[in-house]
Amino acid sequence: MSEEFLANLKKFLVEAKLNTYAGGGKPTTSSRKKSVDLPYRNGDCFYLDSYLGSSDFIGEEVVWYVDRPVWGMNYYGKVLIPEIPEGFSDFLKLALSGVEEENPYRGPKFFKQDDFGYKCSVEGGFEDFRGEEYISHRGMKIYKLYFHGGVLS
Repeated sequence: MSEEFLANLKKFLVEAKLNTYAGGGKPTTSSRKKSVDLPYRNGDCFYLDSYLGSSDFIGEEVVWYVDRPVWGMNYYGKVLIPEIPEGFSDFLKLALSGVEEENPYRGPKFFKQDDFGYKCSVEGGFEDFRGEEYISHRGMKIYKLYFHGGVLS
């Protein structure tokens, strides 16, 4: 894949994320039993975020270009405490809306608002990566997520 194609793919990925989960996008018909599916299309590019579960969940994001899968990411997340603090979901979406083209996986490296803190770290590059994110509440780690993926051929 050319550098220009990869740059455009990153731009599309950020756009897709801001129009689906992070942006409050509405789920479509489930593609698998009990999955939550969040699709986005712009021109020849199609994105699908599909996950299963709630406070413990697993999912996959894939981008297709003209019906060919070109990029994907798997993730597994879990809430680490018995009761989720009020505002957690809104904070997570706000953090994820800070996704950047340089690292179009989850949210920014660091983000803080009120009692919540977000941290995301990534190893590798866009074509082959792995990473993790955490959310803390009043200094205590309450959520973690692991992700990995890359370019598909």
